[in-house]
Amino acid sequence: MATLKEQLKCGICLNIYTSPVTLRCGHSFCQACIDVFLDTHKKSVGYSCPECRERFQKWPPLQKNITLCNIVEDFLSTKPTRPSQESPEVFCTFCSDSPVPARKSCQHLGAHEKAPEHIFHDSTASSENRKCSVHNDKILEYFCTEDSTCVCVTCCLKGNHRCHEVETVDEACEKRIDKLKNIRREIMKKKQETEERVQNLEERKGLVQEKADDERHRVAALFVDLRKWLENLESRVMCDITKEAESVCLSYDDVIRQLEIKIEELSGKMRHIEKLCNMTDPLTVLQESHTGDLYVTEDRHDHQLHDEGDLDVAVISNSLHTGLSDIVSGLTGGIYIQPTDIQLDANTSSGSLDLSDDRKTISRTLIMLDQSESPTRFCFPFAVSTRSFTSGRHYFEVDVGSSHKWQVGVCFPNIARRGMESLIGNNDLSWGVVRNGNHCTVTHDKAEIQFPFTCRNKVRVYLDYESGQISFYSVHCTIRHLHTFTATLTEPLHAIIGVWDGFVRICEGNH
Repeated sequence: MATLKEQLKCGICLNIYTSPVTLRCGHSFCQACIDVFLDTHKKSVGYSCPECRERFQKWPPLQKNITLCNIVEDFLSTKPTRPSQESPEVFCTFCSDSPVPARKSCQHLGAHEKAPEHIFHDSTASSENRKCSVHNDKILEYFCTEDSTCVCVTCCLKGNHRCHEVETVDEACEKRIDKLKNIRREIMKKKQETEERVQNLEERKGLVQEKADDERHRVAALFVDLRKWLENLESRVMCDITKEAESVCLSYDDVIRQLEIKIEELSGKMRHIEKLCNMTDPLTVLQESHTGDLYVTEDRHDHQLHDEGDLDVAVISNSLHTGLSDIVSGLTGGIYIQPTDIQLDANTSSGSLDLSDDRKTISRTLIMLDQSESPTRFCFPFAVSTRSFTSGRHYFEVDVGSSHKWQVGVCFPNIARRGMESLIGNNDLSWGVVRNGNHCTVTHDKAEIQFPFTCRNKVRVYLDYESGQISFYSVHCTIRHLHTFTATLTEPLHAIIGVWDGFVRICEGNH
């Protein structure tokens, strides 16, 4: 029987054949084994038999070996009830009359049959993994909760796990499964939240794309109009230049014609004088050369050339400037936004601030100014604008170049005027950009985003009230976007500015 068993082993997996097939050379292998072998051992010259190395140019045909299949089935049906180590299956040791594959197994079942203290477990190809590595004849029936490992009864009574808290493997397994289910629920919840966030971001991305498409169409239409306006302006200015030149040239033509007449008169006098000079009769020369017609008289044409003037470039420049101003005014309703002219409210200015006469510059003073008490006045060196924004798109710029500690932003009118809550971004009523030495952040509702650079020269604050967008930019050699907040705006927004050293100034609205 042992010799037959060796002959029924596959030359690749060394186990009993499973669905044996035969190559053209006569050698047989498990169908799964030879498929994997041929697929992974293909060479440039083709395929080969793993036994005799006979080569095949193409994938060899695999014929099922029916005879060998029958021999394997007969052999397996006559196997002993105790499974061998080489067998991939575990046979039931309780059904001694007709061995069948086991669904449950216990190492003690053969000796103790149905002893109630023995526990049935899912069958495995080998029972060695259920044996204790210290006490080889004992089964791992318990779970040590202190060391988180499976142990046998001897480990609990006499071994390293004596006096440790233990529980049966089934109880530990149930607890572990419950814990895994809880973890799975948490993972599922996290997955759902992540999927919802992805969906939200996809929707926002779609909205951005839609808005970008709308902006493209709007800007494209605006440039079409702009080109028409510029073409019309060019045509008008060119026409003005032509008319102005024609008017000046006509006046020159009139003077030229009169001067040409004078040239003819002078030429006639020159010919008459030459004739007199060639006469031999002295009496005739003296009599005819004495007439006044021969003398050159000065008239208005001699100076009129300088009085006609030149092309009036100022008129042309004025026409061009007016036309361009009209175009800019037309663009104001489109994509072009003029800077908003704002002034600071003296009634909100802190006593530690010195406000300029035009209410655009604030500077920190060490001496408290004598100002009237007002609930609208800040305790910190802040001031808000007199103008508020309730709709539309606006921007303003603040020159912060001379200060190393300042705050610039926008706020609702009911922002606190005392305590830490009055600082820009230290509440949910204000948004701003803050510089403190070498640190620069944008902030709102006590949340900050820090930048690896410092804002210098100017800060631009852009507001799109309808879309709820509040954007901040650093304006130096170029315009650098810092951050854009999106909020639901239901109240008027005011500009708010603070300074702790030096001074800052609101830039002019027409810059």
